[in-house]
Amino acid sequence: MKTSAKTKLHLIPSVHQLAEQLQTTEFPRDMVIRIVRDEIVKLKKRLHAVSFTTKAEAHTHLLHEINNRLSRLLKPSLKRVINGTGIILHTGLGRAPLSEAAIQNLKCVTENYCNIELDLHSGERGDRMSLVEELICLLTGAEGATVVNNNAAAVLVVLNTLAYQKEVIISRGELVEIGGSFRIPDVMEKSGAVMHEVGTTNKTHLRDYENAVSKKTGLLLAVHTSNYRIIGFTKSVSLKELAAIGKKHKLPLVYDLGGGAFIGLEQFGLSHEPVVSESIAAGADVVTFSGDKILGGCQAGIIAGRRKYIDAIKKNPLMRALRSDKMTFAVLEATLKQILRPDQLKSLSPVISMLTESIDEVQGRAIKVQNAVGQQSHIRIVVRDTFAQAGSGTLPLEKIPSVDVTITSSRMSAKQIAERFRFSDIPIVGFVKENAFHLDMRTVRTDEVEVIVEQLKKIMIE
Repeated sequence: MKTSAKTKLHLIPSVHQLAEQLQTTEFPRDMVIRIVRDEIVKLKKRLHAVSFTTKAEAHTHLLHEINNRLSRLLKPSLKRVINGTGIILHTGLGRAPLSEAAIQNLKCVTENYCNIELDLHSGERGDRMSLVEELICLLTGAEGATVVNNNAAAVLVVLNTLAYQKEVIISRGELVEIGGSFRIPDVMEKSGAVMHEVGTTNKTHLRDYENAVSKKTGLLLAVHTSNYRIIGFTKSVSLKELAAIGKKHKLPLVYDLGGGAFIGLEQFGLSHEPVVSESIAAGADVVTFSGDKILGGCQAGIIAGRRKYIDAIKKNPLMRALRSDKMTFAVLEATLKQILRPDQLKSLSPVISMLTESIDEVQGRAIKVQNAVGQQSHIRIVVRDTFAQAGSGTLPLEKIPSVDVTITSSRMSAKQIAERFRFSDIPIVGFVKENAFHLDMRTVRTDEVEVIVEQLKKIMIE
């Protein structure tokens, strides 16, 4: 194999030969030369695997690869996609789609200058946190609030502020790992706090916390196990009980809530998800949660709680490194203001709308796909009942009734069908299961049905 690769080296054209044939004025010359060199190096590394045997073939191959790369550089890498996975808060697809109000506020703020740190009343420098702090406090019952760039950052800065080089008592059953390898023990280590585990995976008693408190203790930490449940022979300690221990020993109780529901989801016919205001009312001194999960906003880590702890967190130098920008505040403010009108959330929030939409409406979209395409010779389309998911650790046990479009073909595999959909002008993402390609229609908007139909028609003529 090595001999074969060496023999093929003479087939590769020079950098100059290739660069002369690239008629592009859209890139600086030195950048084009760099890309040509990169592609030659890549080819040399895999010469043993290529099939061409002439200089012309090697030349054509390299020009094709270089032109493709130049073309890709001119197109956005971050694209709009159609979500046919049935996972409403899909981390890989950007989690929550924003509301119209959030989009308009974001557009206004980013197209123009804004008062991100200017007090318009006094004309003096302002505090960006004041843009949303009042809203968060009104909605949660907290005394103070601040915002960082995600919930992992929120946990990090809270632990670093309140328990640096001190012990943090936490139940073993709450040492969670969520998507993206976010592990509570790792974040705690980076914060400078010292982890003190108590209890066991399935059982932690009140006495376990009591026995662990010492002069070294900095705080008590509770973590909402949002992406799994332990059922059966279990025992855990409530926030109210932990708050009593904290009060007795003058220790703050921090609750990593994760999801961050501002209102009870039961009113929409869904299971209970911990609400921020309930956590604060139960005695949590500081609560951290995400802005882009059930809240339906952008990526953000929100910290709410007692004023003295929030003020201390705000003064931590890490806040400068973790602070959110004007785009986050524009989206977050508009999203929070929608919660002031809970009776209108179904129409205002895309997340709540998808969670609560009637099964008849979802089925209607599936039938539109089936009827618009019909049953072609090599394509078979079946509409069937299924279940969607909230995703991102929200409502982990909730099965949301849904309908999917199942597509099979006698000419191509399910994986090939999936590729055809992903490679469409507007990428369409579904999933492969039981040798079929599936599109769950709960996460597909009505205006996106036509895009799916058009791509199906293209597949039929292949």
